[in-house]
Amino acid sequence: MHRFFPSASLIVALPLLIASAHAQDRIYRCGNEYTNNPQVAKQKGCTLMDGGNITIIEGTKPAAKPAAAPTAGAPAAAPRNGGERVDNAAQRARDSDARAILEAELRKAEERLAEAKKAYANGEPEKQGIESRNYQRYLDRVAELKAAVTRAENDVAGIKRELDRLGPR
Repeated sequence: MHRFFPSASLIVALPLLIASAHAQDRIYRCGNEYTNNPQVAKQKGCTLMDGGNITIIEGTKPAAKPAAAPTAGAPAAAPRNGGERVDNAAQRARDSDARAILEAELRKAEERLAEAKKAYANGEPEKQGIESRNYQRYLDRVAELKAAVTRAENDVAGIKRELDRLGPR
């Protein structure tokens, strides 16, 4: 029987090799930047980061938009920051567009409400197929139809509230 006995130097060197394979360079933080170069870190006055591994994924930088002057005859684009006011003509045009959209949505919602009420038939819709033999299925469908009518009524009421918020024409 032949046994293998590793030498003492191999026993001492093995843990050092494993530790050095897993060792990570020191990471320095310089504001919002990171580096593992000690000379750069010393020049910039960076601080050493302690603790586990650090993963940094750089994002894309937004492209700067050139400031474009409004063309003649076209209203100035409205700022989104809320600090500046929009001229009256542009605001009236927006309000008019919003009213037209809401009125179209109101017509659609009223049509859906009329269809839902017709299908609901005041809580007594005609039985369909198996519902004549399965009364629970009929009751479930009636409950769904009633819920559809309620939703449609709420939609119409909500759109009317929005139109009222816009004020009179």
